Amino acid sequence: MINRRSLLASVAVVAAPAIVAAQTPERMTVLLDWFVNPDHATLVIARDRGYFRSAGLDVILVPPQDPSAPPRLVAARQADVAVSYQPQLHLQVNEGLPLMRFGTCIATPLNCLVALADGPIKTIADLKGKTVGFSVGGFEDAVLGAMLRTHGLQLSDVRLVNINFALTQSLLAGRVDAVIGAFRNFELTQIALAGRRGIAFYPEEHGVPAYDELIFVTHRDRAREPRMRRFIDAIERATVSLLNDPAGNWDLFKRAYPTLDDELNRRAWADTLPRFAKRPAALDTQRYERFARFLQAAGLIREIPAIGTYAIEPPPA
Repeated sequence: MINRRSLLASVAVVAAPAIVAAQTPERMTVLLDWFVNPDHATLVIARDRGYFRSAGLDVILVPPQDPSAPPRLVAARQADVAVSYQPQLHLQVNEGLPLMRFGTCIATPLNCLVALADGPIKTIADLKGKTVGFSVGGFEDAVLGAMLRTHGLQLSDVRLVNINFALTQSLLAGRVDAVIGAFRNFELTQIALAGRRGIAFYPEEHGVPAYDELIFVTHRDRAREPRMRRFIDAIERATVSLLNDPAGNWDLFKRAYPTLDDELNRRAWADTLPRFAKRPAALDTQRYERFARFLQAAGLIREIPAIGTYAIEPPPA
């Protein structure tokens, strides 16, 4: 016979840590990759709907002063989590940074090659002899080079110009014929709001392996901590909420960040929602290994480390 009093006592013992966690949530600092925008919707909704707090976490979202700094600060244990990019993770691990992917935010590339629809570029082959603007050398060169090769061209067939993140402005002003590194959920809308129409060429359709755009990284030694799984589970709850109620969550998002309540961000919100990872903890090891081989072939990394040394599915909390 089951002793009901003993059973209740056992339940109380099991439940006690959860009650303590709810009363004293654990502080987590999350460094964003950029200023707050719809790419960070799952984080904002998990925070403002209380999903993080239900998981025993007090999550602080911090936009960076230097967008390149967050992964390095996490590697130095000066923050808990960074929002970063799969391509950068490969490069930074190659540099020796002790980083680990433990979740995915946006599960498709956002980066693309953009030109004006009323300009001379109708196909990638039309870039021969033209000027292409970029913001970040290295990876964007590799992406553009792979895309050009699918159309019989080389990087030497185009003129590369560093336009320092002024992608839309440079394109609209006619300073360049195309830009690489534009985000398909933002720059195309910026062009449309300026009264023009953009044409996008997607790397994953032109010789570049598909990859996760935004990921969550932490210090390698922290990746298997129970709080990391609780963090990702809260992100999954937020993703489900976003998909089920995009309008209601947009209202919550814009109340948190009123300066983002404009046409650009409203459209970006709708364009970004389908790209959030439905299973943010899940790791596609073949995708990561395939992309690592691409970077190695491009000369951007020397060796391909074992997947478990830089990317995991966090164990259940």
